[in-house]
Amino acid sequence: MKNIAHEIKWAVIFIVAGMAWMLLEKLTGLHDKHIDMHPIVTNLFMVVAIAVYWFALSAKRKANGGTITFKKAFVSGLLMTLFITVLTPLWQYVSVEIISPDYFKNVTEYSVAQKLMTADEAAAYFNLRNYIISSLMFAPVTGIVTSALIALIVSRKKLV
Repeated sequence: MKNIAHEIKWAVIFIVAGMAWMLLEKLTGLHDKHIDMHPIVTNLFMVVAIAVYWFALSAKRKANGGTITFKKAFVSGLLMTLFITVLTPLWQYVSVEIISPDYFKNVTEYSVAQKLMTADEAAAYFNLRNYIISSLMFAPVTGIVTSALIALIVSRKKLV
């Protein structure tokens, strides 16, 4: 368990950052009066996500005496991704049931009013079940790519 404590810690930090981001979106009106801007602004969370992976893998390198191989950094990122993926349903639940319980209603109404979807299509798309399924597919893919890129950047071998 000690071997993966670092990755669990950073996965929890990632999830907390995600929940904080959702709260920020809610407080700035992106889930109601500025919902038209939500699809664009929500993508800025990628900066936060990449930063968390950067800090996590950099901390792993520092704990390893300032050196880390690509493989070790990548595996650390993959473990983080695994734990983030496992925690994703909780993140989604807290986000739409506690932080922003009107989000699905608001985004459904907006999508129908803008003629982006029919009422049935919007109801089928904007719901907790669909968001959890989508997140469970999206988290591993983006986590693997991010892990590889950050591992490439932070990996350093010992200089002899």
